[in-house]
Amino acid sequence: MTDRHVVRFEPVGIEVEVPEDQTILRAASEQGIMLMHGCKEGQCAACKSFVLEGEDIELEKYSTFALPDYEKDEGFTLLCRAHAYEDLTIELLNYDEEMIRSGLPIKEAVTEVVEIEKVTHDLRRLVLRLVEPTDLTFFPGQYVDVAVPGTDATRSFSMANTSTRDGGLLEFVIKVYPGGLFSEHLDTTLKAGDRLDITGPFGVFTLREGHKADLVFVGGGAGMAPILSLLRSMAERGDERKATFYYGARTAADLCFEAELREMERRLPGFTYRPALSEPVAAQPWDGEVGMVTDIVKRYEADLSGAHAYVCGPPPMVEAAMTLLAALGVEDKRIYYDKFTTTGETESS
Repeated sequence: MTDRHVVRFEPVGIEVEVPEDQTILRAASEQGIMLMHGCKEGQCAACKSFVLEGEDIELEKYSTFALPDYEKDEGFTLLCRAHAYEDLTIELLNYDEEMIRSGLPIKEAVTEVVEIEKVTHDLRRLVLRLVEPTDLTFFPGQYVDVAVPGTDATRSFSMANTSTRDGGLLEFVIKVYPGGLFSEHLDTTLKAGDRLDITGPFGVFTLREGHKADLVFVGGGAGMAPILSLLRSMAERGDERKATFYYGARTAADLCFEAELREMERRLPGFTYRPALSEPVAAQPWDGEVGMVTDIVKRYEADLSGAHAYVCGPPPMVEAAMTLLAALGVEDKRIYYDKFTTTGETESS
């Protein structure tokens, strides 16, 4: 049996036992502690923290863009890649007191492919049915890890639905990348009836309840999935808060779920859906917004003080949106984001 060590998180005063063969983030998640994180691959820096006490830590492979060597030398670490080999005290730099103790149990499950639908030229809607167990509890906006058949690898995909109450189904919107380890398999080989193993739920990209703040959603590509889950949750509950969804696509053919989102506008009096095209083409008539999605946000929003913002999509879009939202007055701690990697080798969505 592997040795275990106590890791204490400050300033929240929470302690967890961490086996040496698990990352600190994974061990905390399994014990119901929802630490801030994103990609779990050492690329996005959402879980970056500072080691106050203890030195014996080893990191799995990570990006030096997320953790430069000089920061590592100063004592910073990435919880999603860090293994503890002694007791540690870690200062959380990015945490949400409303969420940290509200973790849901992580389950391993077997699923069966129900449907694969082409919603745009490079986005696929994948529907899975839970086989064992037949139910998975998750917060809207969370994701699961999907095991890539024939490999030891997993890829992370956000649910687009809100629960598994109806038939034990999970719905995803996945972008197809040339050479993508999972997405190419999805697009060329996977078929109805095939089995996929999943683990989850993970993620803190969830609506914070108990607030009346205005909501701003900014998405692109497969960032549609978790935002759609959040919006569907609002529609189910009749949430009347003012909310605007800015979604960026290249052409009109790259838009999806248009009818459902327009129907949400009718059902939710405070909701506005505002898609924007960066490269409209004459063959596809369009009388909506034109420009980068961040330009459209800036065009319509002058002061977002007090608002909560949810951003999901490719890293360049996420980074640009976060900078803009902060400039428009959104508190840093109220900007919730998921960065989706965009290369075939490291896809997640």
